[in-house]
Amino acid sequence: MNDPHRLTTVVLIHGLWMTPRSWDHWKTYYEGQGLRVLTPAYPGFEIEVEALRQAPQVIADLTVPQTVDHLAQVIGELDEPPIIMGHSFGGTLAQLLLARGLGAAGVVIDSAPTEGVRVSPPSQLKSLLPALSNPATRKRAFGFTPEQFHYAFTNTLTEQESREVWDTYHVPAPGHWIWEYGLTANFKPGHQETWVDYSADRAPLLFIAGGSDHIMPAAVNRSNARRYRKSPALTEYVELEGRDHWTCAAPGWEAVADRALEWALRSSALAP
Repeated sequence: MNDPHRLTTVVLIHGLWMTPRSWDHWKTYYEGQGLRVLTPAYPGFEIEVEALRQAPQVIADLTVPQTVDHLAQVIGELDEPPIIMGHSFGGTLAQLLLARGLGAAGVVIDSAPTEGVRVSPPSQLKSLLPALSNPATRKRAFGFTPEQFHYAFTNTLTEQESREVWDTYHVPAPGHWIWEYGLTANFKPGHQETWVDYSADRAPLLFIAGGSDHIMPAAVNRSNARRYRKSPALTEYVELEGRDHWTCAAPGWEAVADRALEWALRSSALAP
């Protein structure tokens, strides 16, 4: 039984083009329900959005193994396995952490895929084209223009609403992550840094996909979830109609947060 005197912990992992600031709504919301909530940054991303925009080399030099190791250390220091939730590439990182045996349950929202997911719908290719059309971005930090961000992230919002999101939250992303894990990972020999053993046992995992997501469409998340069909662990998939990639803060985000938490508590050993 879960100790009723010990706080249930939720670890929220941000995605690319974002920082922990993107989880501010969920952190306050979950803490209001008596949960302990951690929003760890990628290594070097601990500074504010405005400062990070002025430090593109910190972003460009970051690697996935460094990031996973850092997050694993944060989780390993907790007094009990937490619920791990990740958005976008944070969903990829959450899957890698679950594959290490960490966490009591996982929820990935609009997740970027792990290695072996070969579905690339047209809207995803269009979203990533600004980065992939210039090979020089492979060695740099790449940021979206407000217009590109509106198409990729916030396509259910107005142009003005999207610009406010871009102004408040957007930072560049490591260009080599976009190239290595958004384009070529499935075409290299051997396993890459985003590979997981899809047949292994692990904590329960829920995929939440947005029906209107352009950059990580529902088809990508559905295909990723199906890769786990040989695993004995619980894997479920749900698609939310009309939700874009900014679903964790777009209007109606509370329902997404409730669904994620309710599923995680019900599917893990953390439910009272």
